[in-house]
Amino acid sequence: MAIDVTVRRVIPLAPERVAAYAMDWRHDSEWTQGIRRAELTREAADGGFGVGAEVTRTAYFLGRRIDYVLRVAAHEPPRLLDMIATAAPMPMHVTYTFEAHARGTLAGIRVRGGPGGLLRLAAPLMSHQVRSSLTKDLRALEHRLTGPEGDT
Repeated sequence: MAIDVTVRRVIPLAPERVAAYAMDWRHDSEWTQGIRRAELTREAADGGFGVGAEVTRTAYFLGRRIDYVLRVAAHEPPRLLDMIATAAPMPMHVTYTFEAHARGTLAGIRVRGGPGGLLRLAAPLMSHQVRSSLTKDLRALEHRLTGPEGDT
């Protein structure tokens, strides 16, 4: 895959609190850059959100609208959420991790994927943009949880 970007940030709250908010697809548009809409379009086999569930997102990246579907490959709250695109303009694999840290939670987001063919030449620029976006995501997640509206 052409892109493999990981960003981490320490958030001064317990992993259970951070993960409960960040792993809930209903909050995606509140803290994730570019996401305008997220909808649970397929429930897990045992109902609700879990392995096998699918979330359809509408996002904007580099000025373009992107609609994609992520299927949950691993769901281990409060530690891990791993999702793989089943329908997207390019391959994508998104992993959220939450680890206990002396100052709260070490939250991480890893995105792998990207364009193939000739567009692969744009991977360095896309990696930079993805890194910037993920950094803003984790900053927004922290502010959302620790700011005045942090009672969500």
